[in-house]
Amino acid sequence: MTDKLDKILIIHEQPGFDEELEKLRTSTLYAAWFRDDSDRDKVKDIVEDISKRRDEAVAEYTEKFDGIKLTPAEFRISKQDLEEAHQKVDSGLLTPIHQSIQNVRKYQEEIFIGNKKHPGIKYTPIERVGICVPGAAAPLPSTVIMTAVPAQVAGVKHILVVSPPRYKGTIHPVILAVCCELGIDEVYRIGGAQAVAALAFGDSKFGRIKVDKIVGPGNTWVQMAKREVFGVVDIDSIAGPSEVLIIANDKANPAWVAADMLSQAEHDPGSAMLFTDSQAFAQRVLSELKKQVEKLERAESTIKCLIELSKIVVFEDMYDVVGTANAFAAEHLEIQCGKQSREIAKKIENAGAIFIGEYSPVAVGDYWAGPSHTLPTGMTAKFFSGLTANDFIKSTSIIEYDKEKFAQCAEDIIRLAEAEGLDAHAKSIKIRQKN
Repeated sequence: MTDKLDKILIIHEQPGFDEELEKLRTSTLYAAWFRDDSDRDKVKDIVEDISKRRDEAVAEYTEKFDGIKLTPAEFRISKQDLEEAHQKVDSGLLTPIHQSIQNVRKYQEEIFIGNKKHPGIKYTPIERVGICVPGAAAPLPSTVIMTAVPAQVAGVKHILVVSPPRYKGTIHPVILAVCCELGIDEVYRIGGAQAVAALAFGDSKFGRIKVDKIVGPGNTWVQMAKREVFGVVDIDSIAGPSEVLIIANDKANPAWVAADMLSQAEHDPGSAMLFTDSQAFAQRVLSELKKQVEKLERAESTIKCLIELSKIVVFEDMYDVVGTANAFAAEHLEIQCGKQSREIAKKIENAGAIFIGEYSPVAVGDYWAGPSHTLPTGMTAKFFSGLTANDFIKSTSIIEYDKEKFAQCAEDIIRLAEAEGLDAHAKSIKIRQKN
């Protein structure tokens, strides 16, 4: 099956190169997740139903989609269950969890703008935030850290976590343990579109689930639901499949580059791309992909993602590499070009996160470095940013004029108001001039 991987290599000299590149570009767009009108209508119906029937509807959809029958009173995980999960978590895992939390907290505190003082603006934290934590393929405790810690740094008072009951009818104990470690005790065993709708509308008889902002990753249904409730609540972004774009030259280690591509392709779906100016290097990476992928536990699905969503692209020069990388605006952008890596990084304008050098694989950012791994995908890095503590505050402008300052600008304000035909606006100024 690895023989099919030969198709992922395209070279600038080949006929149809531009067409192949364009096909790859459009396949990464998050919009591809929302082309099925029937699915979009189904999500809309779910959201509307939950907005009307609340708890009852959430229970019905949880049984339908997750195969778990829960009463509304059973949605919330008890504090006792959270503490028990924390007590039972492997101590060898708890140590890196502690350090990861500490790293993220330190980084987020350093970049936080909400504590800056200016007489013309004030910052206040969002009061209630809901975090979506996937739970289908594997437990993702890092998602809790990378979303909750920035919210805590911002001063959010109430943080709720929702995750589907896919582990023995409940949430995986490692996720519960991390929630407990962070002091989060509002945890609900609901997932999918129904969880998003519950966070947007769900004033439950058994607790106030409704929040002001929803963040976190999820499958197509979660993302479509987030888009559906945007405006009722705020959201972080609409994220598609995970992706990495690696810029590398012949100074890079082909085995390491291949390993980094596989680390994204194994997400299923996941996109992995290599942009290089060396055909010989590209061939070495392809050989490494074939060798390494067969040793993975998820080999079959990873090969499928490589064939359908990934490419090794050989450009004429590094100028074309950088220009196309900016057009792709990847979620994760690795640069492995030896001493040139930092200079190339300065030329990157569109990326969710940039990983510079051969010892900075995506996994370092996923778990450890400090920036949140909740990042924009599908070229949305052109206008979305990675999640930070600054996304959990809102700003309020402060305007205060005294009599003297008002008098200095009154006539100019009147002219502007009258130019727009807003007579009452102008008169609200004129009435003060008489004084």
